[in-house]
Amino acid sequence: VQLQASGGGLVQTGDSLRLSCVGSGSTLERYAVGWFRQAPGKEREGVAAMSSSPRRAYYAESMKGRFAVSMNSAQNMAYLQLNNLKPEDTAVYYCAAALTTYSGDYLLRPWYEYHFWGQGTLVTVSS
Repeated sequence: VQLQASGGGLVQTGDSLRLSCVGSGSTLERYAVGWFRQAPGKEREGVAAMSSSPRRAYYAESMKGRFAVSMNSAQNMAYLQLNNLKPEDTAVYYCAAALTTYSGDYLLRPWYEYHFWGQGTLVTVSS
């Protein structure tokens, strides 16, 4: 599957953004989808993920309540809603897909079977 993320931009503190990730070449229904971010000089970290079956969402502790992951199987898309953005949320955001039936917190680990990655979309939050 090929992935393409979009929807990033320059926003102010407290604003919202919705990131999109479109899949091509294969249906995303078979994949767990994860969202990750990488800020300058920092390691890539897990933001949110959704298992393949059943569809269950997982969030990094610091993102709970502000971010929401969802899927639209008909459009082969995944979304990450970012609310109440803060300057420390500034990063390149990536979507990734893992062909796994595993459901659990390991889906928030970028090294966990995520063989397919989108190119990233930059989110910049100004104070």
